[in-house]
Amino acid sequence: MEHAGKHALVTGGGTGIGKAIALALAEAGAEVTITGRDGDRLDAFAATHPRLHTLVMDVTDESAVRNGIAAAAKARGPVQICIANAGIAEGGPFAKTTLAAWRHTMATNLDGVFLTFQAALATLTPDMPARMIVVSSIAGVRGLKNAIPYTASKHAVIGLIRGLSEEYMRSPITFNALCPGYVDTAIVQNQLPGLMKRFSVDEAGAVDLIAKGNRHRRLLEVDETTAAAMWLCSDGARSVNGQTIQISGGQV
Repeated sequence: MEHAGKHALVTGGGTGIGKAIALALAEAGAEVTITGRDGDRLDAFAATHPRLHTLVMDVTDESAVRNGIAAAAKARGPVQICIANAGIAEGGPFAKTTLAAWRHTMATNLDGVFLTFQAALATLTPDMPARMIVVSSIAGVRGLKNAIPYTASKHAVIGLIRGLSEEYMRSPITFNALCPGYVDTAIVQNQLPGLMKRFSVDEAGAVDLIAKGNRHRRLLEVDETTAAAMWLCSDGARSVNGQTIQISGGQV
C-alpha cells in the first residue's frame, strides 16, 4: 500500500494502458481519478474498485481540464501522481494528411498533456513530492512512416518532460516518459481488419505484421507498461527524472 492516502489522476483511464495503470494504483492504496470522454465506460470500470473515481473530461478542452482537475483535487487532495495517457493514433501518407488531422492529433497528444500537467501541478503545495508521467511511444524516439502527426506529437511530449525535469530539478517532482512499442490493446486490434485486407492475411498474420515493430517480434502485454509506470511512481525511483523508458523488447 505504498500509495495509501495519495491522489492519482490518469487521463484516458477507462481503456487499455491507462485502465491497467489506474487499477494498479488503486490496488496500491491511491485514490484514483480516471478521466475520459465516455462516462458510461468510466462508470463501469469505477464500479470494480472503491478507490476509482470518474471524471468525464476531454483533454482538448482547456476549461474542462483545468476545472475538472481542480474539482478532483478538492475532493481527493493534491494530484501527487499524474499519468497523462490520453491520446489518439491515426495514420496515413504524409502527402494526404490534412491540417485539420494534424491539429487534432496535436490537440490531443500534446496540448492535452500540457494542460493536464499544468493543472495537476497547480494542485500541489510547495515542496510536495509528485510523479508526472506521460505515456509516449517508441514513435517518440524514432520515426514511424505513415504516422507523421503521431510521431511528431510523441517526440514533442518527450521534449516537454525533459524541459519540465530541468525547470523543477530542485523540487521533489519528477517528470518521465514511458515509450512502449506495440501493445495488445484496442488501438492495435482496430488496425487488424485493414491489415488483413491490405496484405491478404488472416488475423494471426496481421498480428505478426504489427508485432514486427517490436524488437522481440511479439506484441507487448499491458502489464509490462503498467509495471514500468508503478516503478516510476515508487519512492525508489525518486531520482529517475527526465527519462524515456523504452519498452519494446530491445534497443530502439
